Amino acid sequence: MDSYRVSSFYSTKGMENRKKDHIDLAFQSRTAHPENDPRFYYEPLLAPHPVNQFPTIPFLGKQLKHPIWISSMTGGTAHAGTINRNLAQACREFGLGMGLGSCRILLDSDEYLPDFAMRPVIGPDQPLVANLGIAQIENLLLLDQLHKVDELVEKLEADGIFIHINPFQEYFQPEGDRLRKAPIDTLREVLPQLRSKVLVKEVGQGMGKESLRALLELPIAGIELAAFGGTNFAKLEMLRASEAYRELFEPFSKIGQTAEEMVDLLNTLFQGKVQVHKPEIILSGGIKSYLDGYYLMEKLTITSIYGQASAFLKHATGDYSDLQAFVKAQIDGFRLAQNYLRIK
Repeated sequence: MDSYRVSSFYSTKGMENRKKDHIDLAFQSRTAHPENDPRFYYEPLLAPHPVNQFPTIPFLGKQLKHPIWISSMTGGTAHAGTINRNLAQACREFGLGMGLGSCRILLDSDEYLPDFAMRPVIGPDQPLVANLGIAQIENLLLLDQLHKVDELVEKLEADGIFIHINPFQEYFQPEGDRLRKAPIDTLREVLPQLRSKVLVKEVGQGMGKESLRALLELPIAGIELAAFGGTNFAKLEMLRASEAYRELFEPFSKIGQTAEEMVDLLNTLFQGKVQVHKPEIILSGGIKSYLDGYYLMEKLTITSIYGQASAFLKHATGDYSDLQAFVKAQIDGFRLAQNYLRIK
């Protein structure tokens, strides 16, 4: 408690103001039974308030100060540079990790490289991961240009490459690519040829049990869930289409697995008889607050971190102080949950 709060707390005037606030706000603060969060036991006796020092979390050979990941969100737009710099600055200040948006625009030109080259901003100690789609990987493989992936990672001084799996998005996108092979076959073919660490993610609809099982059999460095419940890129592409097209294919925008469903699937696979790898796991997709992140991290049987995209994007387009305040609140909220909540 700082000196201002101590003096305010013990002064007569300060106490009067506080009590008046309590009276004025009491009726607004009443909670009904259905409003309580059914996922947690609140255990107020078991811990002090959080302190400012926490154990670091290993991730991709580096250390995170907090288990929060800024998920890939934007690439190749006029505002990408500003957004990425703000996000990278927050990662450096608070010790977080970050995934870049699609780096496809950098495969054939360095014109937009300054909008993506965030290593000088994020610093040497925080994880930074580049990003390409499975369609680009398939095409590079066909053209015998897979070396461009490693060159991209080296150019960005990144710690690895996300390969995002998005067959629905590509299919519904007017400018989309058509996949010639199953994504898992492409992954099996390229992994032995790449020097870079490979992480795999979906783009807003998650994955089912058999896709997860197939991924866990590969020597990949990580999986980001990007589950159903957050930004859904298949739905986004439908919103760009004609009304008639949208009416025909809109049911596909409701297909997918939530982050909680995917956590249950992963737990089943990790406990199964078949030997699987245990890569880094980023829990994302519909993570609306630190409570969602904490709940899923506690529910998953292996170590994980949680990621958000649109929540950070909302605060990253303007003044850095707005993003700074948001990140600090995320960290404070997560640490309070960690100290006082237990999942049911």
